[in-house]
Amino acid sequence: MNKLSRRKFLTAGLATAAGISGVAAAAAVARRYGLIPPDGGGIYGPGETLTYAAQRLITKHSLAREFPRSMISKTPFANELAPFNDAFKRHQATGFAHWRLDVDGMVAHPTSFSLSDIKSLPRSSQITEVVCEEGWSYIAEWIGTPLINVLNAAGALPQARYVVYFSVDPGDWWESIDMADALHPQTLLTYAMNDGDLPIGFGGPLRLRVPRQLGYKSVKFITHLTVTDSQKRFGKGLGGANAEAGYAWYAGI
Repeated sequence: MNKLSRRKFLTAGLATAAGISGVAAAAAVARRYGLIPPDGGGIYGPGETLTYAAQRLITKHSLAREFPRSMISKTPFANELAPFNDAFKRHQATGFAHWRLDVDGMVAHPTSFSLSDIKSLPRSSQITEVVCEEGWSYIAEWIGTPLINVLNAAGALPQARYVVYFSVDPGDWWESIDMADALHPQTLLTYAMNDGDLPIGFGGPLRLRVPRQLGYKSVKFITHLTVTDSQKRFGKGLGGANAEAGYAWYAGI
């Protein structure tokens, strides 16, 4: 190895070591301030922790970009769905008349909301973009009630750290967000889209829309919320089915 290439090698090595040390130091600071995500362990843990902690320290209250009505996608893309289970088919057969959202865990008043109950809460709308990790996206108007209204009605306790949410098939599709996103004004329980009822292909009759994160955090067919201070009793403790499949738990955009 000549002198120049040897110098380059040493410089690159030191830079790599410094980078690794910096990430480790940042992870230690994040741990001190309780900013470790549920998937903060393992080989990618320091990187996930650094991303999550930086986002929460810098952009905790930031808003997702909203668009003018003229930019609503003419043909929004509804990705392929697995065959519906029997529970969903029964709801579909009755026009979702008996659909309910159960809220439990760290709340003063465990509650079950009908769709009519949810629609009676203060209404909000937003024109935001769904961004998929697979590379596609679309812009739509989403109408519903901010999740904070449901949490306030149930009396979420101040020590809560996460909201875990389940689709009608909880064994396959569930996710969670921290309270910064749960209480954010743009996080909506949506029941309408582009001035019509929320189509089944887009999550009807009820979808949790989390516009500050990638699309897989906006779970369709929501039936159950659990407010908690720990992820350990849910699945593998990583915070969601997608995290257990190798995706990041925090998918901020």
